[in-house]
Amino acid sequence: MPIQDDLRLPLDPELETQLERVRVQEGLESLDQAYEFLIRRRLRKGTAALTGRGRALYPIQGGPR
Repeated sequence: MPIQDDLRLPLDPELETQLERVRVQEGLESLDQAYEFLIRRRLRKGTAALTGRGRALYPIQGGPR
């Protein structure tokens, strides 16, 4: 899902170059996907450091129990 322009981070040339490297390395389609990949990776590492174990990152499906 493409990110709206008003939600897009301004990219300096260095950041854009690094995101392009990640995009190619991970076989992603866009810089947005590369950015999301890096955010999720950092969240997983941070969570593992806090809790001592990995946690799945996925949308929670709400509903009655």
